[in-house]
Amino acid sequence: MLICDNKVVSIHYELKSVDNDEILDSNLNAAPLSFIVGKGQIIPGLEEKIKELKAGDSSNIQVAAVDAYGEYDSNAVQTLPKEQFAGLELQIGMTLYGQGEHGETVQVVVKNFNDETVEIDFNHPLAGKDLLFAINVLEVRDATADELLNGYVGSQGGCGCGTGGSCHTTNDDSECCGGNDHDHSHGEGGCCGGESHSHGGGCCGSH
Repeated sequence: MLICDNKVVSIHYELKSVDNDEILDSNLNAAPLSFIVGKGQIIPGLEEKIKELKAGDSSNIQVAAVDAYGEYDSNAVQTLPKEQFAGLELQIGMTLYGQGEHGETVQVVVKNFNDETVEIDFNHPLAGKDLLFAINVLEVRDATADELLNGYVGSQGGCGCGTGGSCHTTNDDSECCGGNDHDHSHGEGGCCGGESHSHGGGCCGSH
């Protein structure tokens, strides 16, 4: 079966950095990642190459940063008052999650902090990196009517895939930091859902 829009594709993958061959993420010993083609559930450069494959195929796919998580944007690094992070045990490199102005999950990384301010980075951890995916296509099938209506595969919830093959959300109703236009003003709740997490990125989340 050809891979095209509205097909459900299930894959195993290993993700490496082109720069140093470091393994950034993998689901080889876990459940496959399933997504609906054409719904923006994986990075665009990977999705376009996967359309050239079929069930049973294996391929090494290199994706340039611009077609993955984008080029690194220095304007996406901001310094905010530390009181907006009250109640969080901050650590350099930790990832915080919150809700953006359009209801989307927003991810930021703590770059530095002192007694008065916190420097946070809205860039995806893999921004600016060229990526190499080793892909095994396990299954290709038609999406069901419910999957097309809801926009996700089976019981995966409201997210067809997420970073590292999981879907990270926050239960905190307070807004976190802004939207994709980098207007990162905070609500009174400040950043929420702080957790320290090694974020490989895998084949997830369109930029």
